[in-house]
Amino acid sequence: MQSTMHLYPIDGAAHDVGPDETPWAYRDSTWASVYAGVDPDPANAELVKRWTVDYFDALHPYSAGGAYVNMMMDEGQERVRASYRGNYDRLAAVKADLDPDNVFHLNQNIRPTPGPRP
Repeated sequence: MQSTMHLYPIDGAAHDVGPDETPWAYRDSTWASVYAGVDPDPANAELVKRWTVDYFDALHPYSAGGAYVNMMMDEGQERVRASYRGNYDRLAAVKADLDPDNVFHLNQNIRPTPGPRP
């Protein structure tokens, strides 16, 4: 296997609902990308990581700004927030109600923030 970048079409049912009807807000997008740095030699880990990050950084200015969270790695809280766009605050309020201690945090974490629950 080699390092690669995949493009996946976003079509069909993904466009059937509005961006505020589900947590995922990129209903108007037509493509999603995944970057995968692969090398069987652990000695090349930093080189492969740098290739992947540089590829992402070069294309990111042309993106919608967020991601489909199931395709993300540990990319930081700002990227999680960008991936939910205007839906993040609503999700954080639900999380504060259902998981105020943030027990379920080993994912692309939505931090619990008290607020009006829809």
